[in-house]
Amino acid sequence: MKEGQQHRREWYGSVVSNKMNKTVVVAVERSMIHPIYKKVLRRVTKLKVHDEGNVCKVGDRVQLTETRPISKDKHWRVARVMVKGQPEK
Repeated sequence: MKEGQQHRREWYGSVVSNKMNKTVVVAVERSMIHPIYKKVLRRVTKLKVHDEGNVCKVGDRVQLTETRPISKDKHWRVARVMVKGQPEK
């Protein structure tokens, strides 16, 4: 990496909404262990993600890359669509 350049985080998630123009909502699921009870907990984070070409559909599995702030809520962008999916009903 060049000097001054940071490593950008990459997350994977599923598209849950594509009703906005050039924006999709992606649910990222992660597991954590409770510090006292040691139970495995599922946590879901919903992110607004920039989709320049409006190519993502509900149910798609996508790779996200951290980027500069695009708006108040958007600072992730779709790097690629990994799996075209069917929406869950």
